[in-house]
Amino acid sequence: MQSLAIIGSQWGDEGKGKITDLLGAKCDVVVRYQGGNNAGHTIIVGDKKIVLHLIPSGVLHSHCTSVIGHGVVFDPEAFMVEMENVSNSGINLTSENLKISSNCSIITYYNKLLDGQREAKGPVKIGTTGKGIGPTYEDKISRKGIKLRDLFDLDILTTKLEANLIEKEALFKNLYRCDYPSAQEEAKRLYELGKKIKPFATDTFSFLDQSIRENKKLLYEGAQGVLLDIDYGSYPFVTSSNTSCGGIYTGAGLPGKSISEVLGITKAYTTRVGEGPFPTELFDDVGEFIQTKGGEFGATTGRKRRCGWLDLPLLKYTVKASNLTSIALTKVDVLSGMDTLKVCYAYEYEGETIDCAYPGIDLSKVKPLYKKMKCFSDDFKSDTLSKELEDYIKEVEQFIEIPVGIIAYGPERSEIKFRKDYF
Repeated sequence: MQSLAIIGSQWGDEGKGKITDLLGAKCDVVVRYQGGNNAGHTIIVGDKKIVLHLIPSGVLHSHCTSVIGHGVVFDPEAFMVEMENVSNSGINLTSENLKISSNCSIITYYNKLLDGQREAKGPVKIGTTGKGIGPTYEDKISRKGIKLRDLFDLDILTTKLEANLIEKEALFKNLYRCDYPSAQEEAKRLYELGKKIKPFATDTFSFLDQSIRENKKLLYEGAQGVLLDIDYGSYPFVTSSNTSCGGIYTGAGLPGKSISEVLGITKAYTTRVGEGPFPTELFDDVGEFIQTKGGEFGATTGRKRRCGWLDLPLLKYTVKASNLTSIALTKVDVLSGMDTLKVCYAYEYEGETIDCAYPGIDLSKVKPLYKKMKCFSDDFKSDTLSKELEDYIKEVEQFIEIPVGIIAYGPERSEIKFRKDYF
């Protein structure tokens, strides 16, 4: 196997960080290809808790090169803060072990301001992180965005920001009535940040091309999850990038090759942060118990995650939408010892019973159908799992028609069982 993609198979927060970290140890290159600092990967190493938002998990391994691909929207100020935090954890970042695409789209102060104002004063609350992600992708698609390479020339940067501000200025003045910096002030701020970031900027597409030619092992690290994909997710309550496997080809590149294995990280139950429909959401003591025991609070925002039973129709859909070849079932320990255990196996929707979701389905109108499972009480101290837990895993495998390759049962690196070899 030369390449592996790690994709969130639900609404994000599935526990990708630890698994990316463990499998990244076997790789030469770890790549981020979409999203921005609206994502958060929490990795526990001994007594240290490291939270990464922009920087790929490969930085935790000295032999790895970490790459931020051109599909990422890049906040220079957030990157500098994160780089300092990582350095304080004893990790030395250099232009050799961290490379940032000079073609990344830049999150400006205007993007963050617009994001926050829309969420606070707009007619529809999406539940964004307020990090400016959506407005930055808007600038990119409308062909008036700022690229990382623009930060290295003050005149070019100022000219582009002046053009970028024309429409936004009308919104800030007339609709939201908020203060904002001039194009010259924002250009100076970004230019100074650009000086510090310039050593890391490079042509990452060619670097990945060369790495593939040299038969190096590559891991592509996804942020969020397939159900938040701008095209495949529960629109409009989604993020603004392609979080599915397809985002790799547009956001980083895999020249002349295809992905060898696509691993979907899947919680043994389901969670969601922010707004939007959630068919299996639990509003009772069981949901609160899962939330508390699972520590379901966002790494980026600290917001409580809504909790519910495992949704197999949605999982089957993400398997198909992102060409998953196996899944990692995480946080299994949270369900251990519960008095009741269920999975959703189908929906009643528009007079039919369906067992697989699809793009555009109105999840607010589905009625979930549940199957009661036998409870398990594993403590995960032995190499074998209980029959009840094995039955739970088998139920999942048979439904989605791909294997469960990994079982994870805690935040530590050691709290994991591999049922399949990767790399």
